[in-house]
Amino acid sequence: MNDYLTYLQDIFAFTEGKPLLFTQLFFWGFFAVVLLFYALVYKKIALRNIYLLLVSFFFYYKTSGVFLVLLIFTICSDYNWGRLIHNAKSKRSRKIFLTISVCLNMLLLGYFKYAYFFASSCNELFGADIQFFNHFSHFTNTFLGTHFSVDKLILPVGVSFFTFQSISYTVDIYRGNVRPVKNIFDYGFFVCFFPHLVAGPIVKAHDFIYQIYLPYDLKRKEFGLALFWILNGLMKKIYADYIATNFIDRIFDNPNYYSGVETVLGIFGYSLQIYMDFSGYTDIAIGVALLLGFRLKTNFNSPYKAQDVSDFWKRWHISLSSWLKEYLYIPLGGNRQGTVGSYIAISILAIVLVMLTGKLWLLLVLFGLAIAFALISYFSKQFRDSVNTNINLMVTMLLGGLWHGSSWLFIIWGGLNGLGLVIHKLWLRVSPFKNSKSFVVKAIMVLITLTFISFTRIFFRSDSLDTVSLIFDRIGNHFGGSLFFEIIKGYSVVLSLILIGYLIHWIPAKQKEWYRNFFAGLPVYVMALAVVAVIFVMYQLMSDEMQPFIYFQF
Repeated sequence: MNDYLTYLQDIFAFTEGKPLLFTQLFFWGFFAVVLLFYALVYKKIALRNIYLLLVSFFFYYKTSGVFLVLLIFTICSDYNWGRLIHNAKSKRSRKIFLTISVCLNMLLLGYFKYAYFFASSCNELFGADIQFFNHFSHFTNTFLGTHFSVDKLILPVGVSFFTFQSISYTVDIYRGNVRPVKNIFDYGFFVCFFPHLVAGPIVKAHDFIYQIYLPYDLKRKEFGLALFWILNGLMKKIYADYIATNFIDRIFDNPNYYSGVETVLGIFGYSLQIYMDFSGYTDIAIGVALLLGFRLKTNFNSPYKAQDVSDFWKRWHISLSSWLKEYLYIPLGGNRQGTVGSYIAISILAIVLVMLTGKLWLLLVLFGLAIAFALISYFSKQFRDSVNTNINLMVTMLLGGLWHGSSWLFIIWGGLNGLGLVIHKLWLRVSPFKNSKSFVVKAIMVLITLTFISFTRIFFRSDSLDTVSLIFDRIGNHFGGSLFFEIIKGYSVVLSLILIGYLIHWIPAKQKEWYRNFFAGLPVYVMALAVVAVIFVMYQLMSDEMQPFIYFQF
């Protein structure tokens, strides 16, 4: 009896440190049960939506435990703010309700991502003795029987993703792009549909809500494509974990032990790893959602084929890039001019930078720079125009970096990418190659872009600025070029896999579409054999302990 109760507890209870992953056998057992009962309700739209909402709640509970409370709070809050915005009689009232909704969402996100950072920074800046107290942990310990430490902050899985999705709903209602959903169950389903809930792709309201009310429709070819995306995503994840465990993690964890050659290879390897890991998750999410009758948009479009930084950001994490463009960059003024919002955002970034350094004098330096910029802009129209057309681009990329975490490393990473975008805009004015049809020129531009993106990721992947410094020291002062062929031989297997990964990535889009459609048209029994083959390969390459998807931490 006790064994039976323990087994049920393993199935239904949340286990800390063991989120529900797409790569776990448990998830696919769970999904099989979901499909079994889905077959009974999928024709009744209202019942289907409630059923998938409850399934999504269970999925998030298994992944993040009591933080389900936050998800439910977000759903209840923005569902009601959306109704108030839609029913408001005046534009002023609508704007007030929208502002309250956005502020509540950003306060929730800010508390869980940055509260501990602000408390420790205030102590360092002002010599204070603020003792951080986690009010959410205290609440759940008191009322829900948890045992969280109240002096630590735990980040809820996927909080950035479901918060951004919820913001898109109230903003889209305000803009008139969508009408409010019929009931709170439909809204809850939109926010927490489990395939994309914890690591994207970020779903915007006007791209998804209309699908909630469409009848189930899955063609034979779409079934094949869904299965393809799932298998493709699983293979990518196993691939990413293998090259990380056997090469990349070792270099970033102990850069002093490796030559510059190994470090550079590890940097390019990490670019492939993070792409395989993150796009693998979204491939599976797209496939699972499609089996349930819902279409999620592509989140990656062969980003390492990009010939410039601007093209890269149109291909990488498309759901976040387009969200930032639609709900931040354009409202700030786009490439036309800076607005009041632009300068508020710059002020927030300045405060964050001061808190990161713990040096009040930096505030005076930044204030001085702001005055200098203002004076130069006043006397130089060319400089003023350049600032106006690029300021929102830099602000968006810096805030995008800050979205990933309260660290100098993410700020620098975002700033470097923003600088890359600005430089590319200037380069286009004088580039003799922008209309070139030459394969050689295009290949060189792809490699330059990949190199730039990969080296900015040193800041993204490293755990401290000291690690970044060590990595650049190994590359600059201990390159070890004479060991190149010996290193290639010593890491022949993992480096071959990295090379093969890039070569597959660079296959032309038409060929990729051809083999996807070819797979989708195969007989079902052949697809079943493909599933068995992929599972066999997975368990040959799988590490003992599967790593969570990289973007779970955001």
